[in-house]
Amino acid sequence: MSQTTSTRPGTMRLTQALQYRLPLAGWVSILHRLSGALMFVLLPFIVWMFDNSVSSEVSFDRFTGAFGYGVGFVPGWFFKLLALALIWAFLHHFMAGVRHLWMDLTHSVGKAQGRQSAVVTLVASAVLTLLLGARLFGLY
Repeated sequence: MSQTTSTRPGTMRLTQALQYRLPLAGWVSILHRLSGALMFVLLPFIVWMFDNSVSSEVSFDRFTGAFGYGVGFVPGWFFKLLALALIWAFLHHFMAGVRHLWMDLTHSVGKAQGRQSAVVTLVASAVLTLLLGARLFGLY
């Protein structure tokens, strides 16, 4: 008996599992978890940003300088990328949370409605991230 064939019911081959297409609602759910984990991992960065932005004028200048010139050996663009990741994580997590609350309140759990709300969640979080990212990188 080969290892790729299984006689047990409910098991599938690896090639079949890799060909499975996850629906958009599934991607939103996975990204919701990922964005929550990313915000948790970046919590020290959030605390550092908040502390340096409100402590004093000197610390605020250091805070804004970190995004322009960097801190130590870490360049400024790296801080901007961290902030951009945080912006995406917050926006996606918020939009997906609103989506779940709306589905719970309206009892809308149909396949078509789930796909539409997933598209709205993905597009809205991506567009808002691009707008705020453009502002972060000084494009406007």
